[in-house]
Amino acid sequence: MADKEATVFILDLGSSMAQSHHGRAESDLDWSMRFVWDKITDVVSANRKTLCVGVVGLRTDETNNKLQDNDGYENISVLQELGPLPMSSLRSLQSSIKPSKTWAGDAISAVVVAVDMIDTFAKKLKYIRRIYLITDGQGAMDADDVEDIAKKMNDSHIQLTVLGVDFDDPEYGFKEEDKPPTKVSRVQKYSIAENEKSLRSLVDACENGTFATMADAVDRLDTPTVKSVKPYKTYDGTLTLGDPEKFPAAMQINVERYFKTHVARPLGASTVVVKSEGAGTQSTETADGDQMEGIEFSGVKQARTYKVNDPDAPGGKRDVEFDSLAKGFEYGRTAVHISESEHNITKLETRKSFTIVGFIPWDKYEMFLNLGETCVTHARKFDEKSEVALSSLVRALLEVESYAIARIVTKDGKDPLLVLLAPHAEPDWECLYDVPLPFAEDIRSYQFPPLDRVITVSGQTLTKHRFLPSDELEKAMSNYVDAMDLSTEPAEYAPIDDSYNPSVHRINNAVKSRAVHPDAPVGPIPEILMRFSSPPQDLIEKVQSRVDSLIETAEVKKVPPKVKGKRRRDAVKPISGLDVDALLGEERKGQISPDNAVPDFKNALEIAASEEALQDAAKQMGAIIRTLVTDSFGDSKYAQAIECLGVMREELVNMDEPKLFNAFMRDLKKNLLSGALGGDRRDFWFKVRWSRLGLIDNELSEPSDVTPDEASEFYKSR
Repeated sequence: MADKEATVFILDLGSSMAQSHHGRAESDLDWSMRFVWDKITDVVSANRKTLCVGVVGLRTDETNNKLQDNDGYENISVLQELGPLPMSSLRSLQSSIKPSKTWAGDAISAVVVAVDMIDTFAKKLKYIRRIYLITDGQGAMDADDVEDIAKKMNDSHIQLTVLGVDFDDPEYGFKEEDKPPTKVSRVQKYSIAENEKSLRSLVDACENGTFATMADAVDRLDTPTVKSVKPYKTYDGTLTLGDPEKFPAAMQINVERYFKTHVARPLGASTVVVKSEGAGTQSTETADGDQMEGIEFSGVKQARTYKVNDPDAPGGKRDVEFDSLAKGFEYGRTAVHISESEHNITKLETRKSFTIVGFIPWDKYEMFLNLGETCVTHARKFDEKSEVALSSLVRALLEVESYAIARIVTKDGKDPLLVLLAPHAEPDWECLYDVPLPFAEDIRSYQFPPLDRVITVSGQTLTKHRFLPSDELEKAMSNYVDAMDLSTEPAEYAPIDDSYNPSVHRINNAVKSRAVHPDAPVGPIPEILMRFSSPPQDLIEKVQSRVDSLIETAEVKKVPPKVKGKRRRDAVKPISGLDVDALLGEERKGQISPDNAVPDFKNALEIAASEEALQDAAKQMGAIIRTLVTDSFGDSKYAQAIECLGVMREELVNMDEPKLFNAFMRDLKKNLLSGALGGDRRDFWFKVRWSRLGLIDNELSEPSDVTPDEASEFYKSR
């Protein structure tokens, strides 16, 4: 976006704009304002004082412009003076844009008013100057001075864009067959076709003129406008090979480094609060201290307090000042303190540098090692010696088919980075592209079993196994993959210039829509954002037979939905109706032994036939867990207690009995923190928190009366 812009919109508000044509559900004015609001909200969201907007109303009921004392400038009103447009002005502008009750008003004269506004505001300063005229051509026009007006616009370097409602546009392919040849007003008779011809002649006489139908402009609104980011320098210094201070023959090139690619992120939201009626100002501060304009909301200031345990203080807690806090590094379960005066020992004493440390052939480098965003390095401007030196380095890397590995420190004291330098040469451009490389701590290595064989415990290798695909399945999958090959499409499937980030532009569209229409629902997602979310339809139809064959060969079956409460209180009865346990001679006592707690607990739940039996099993298991904690010497029995606690929690979730477990956990926490289980057992509570074995919330088990927030609060040691 340019540094300075001055844009004036001329909006036709005549009574004819209140009508609807060609099957549109909204009026011509509302339909045209889609384009205008899109352009204006772009300016408002940029929040830059150098982007200025003005709005002129054409065919208004009243007259309000600087040239109104002259003939021909009636029914033209300035609705918004040219200047920065904040959100508050946008809201007031909305109330001014509505159809009038008149047909009178000259569009050519409105262009003259807009030209005068730009010349008065911008003077001789360097601005990008634009005028947009939106009209349906149903008004009297005086086209005698078109050539002089166009000459004035050319001298002022003003770009004129005329967007006509239902205007004929051969390039777009629109032509209104039933265009009325004439309209009769109270003053004179005029021809819509002649008005279109006059406006087109004005555009043709302008050096930077565009004439189009409004349908074309509205159709283009769904296509996102990609914001071009001004590049900024990340490094300015020397690129070295060897140490110039020790070796005079070391390579030293003056270079500049810029970002080549940057991650585009969606708009971020700020926390606000609904304003109270007593608030008198509309300018509020956010948490960052910035001013935020708004009528309905206020920014939020965040405050933080710090407390420490103090038995002598009321409530057992005492407030402490932020300045009295000290930083500690967690080492195991201990905080290691390093004072501010000694904190510099944790920082690397680095100096600004860009040094090549080695080279690697193209075929020896693994592309998955690329990390982060790409930067471009070229020779310093107007430094011919450095340009020749960098050109020699680039050509040498291309000749030997190698990359360079470099260490870069962008500023003194910054952490060093390793980057891969890739050469790039064009007839008029030579540079080095670089991407960050990982350190040893950034690599995560995972081992997976082979896909084409199964190795048994004894070391035997099997090529035929139920976990391995058969020859028929491999062939079916190969045919399916070949049929889904997008390179067989007649044109490139997803060009970079036509593929847009749905999350970025969807949020932008939603925010712009809500800014203009606060109470209206946000529209559907534009099709162009979802264009590449699924394969092409013709490709799907072509491969359907391959998909059916693959499903049949792989014996794909629909997985039944997961049912909450895999086991109910009623024990599963065999079809024969016989008591299998009685036949096998097994006793059904339902007793849980501390030496075999987990299997006994599961068995007790299986045979439980009543509410009392479930409660008794949970009570026995809870007693065993308390005993393990109480009798534990240090943490010797903590692992066994955690295992029993986890099984108890899982089984009661499956039985849809979360209340039994929650009641036990509340009592267990109370006893742990009070010292009733053999002294200070806070370290066991830490293991409970670490294993996330707290209360069962209603998201995990529907019968629970504990909310997720309450479950999270329960983990706090108090």
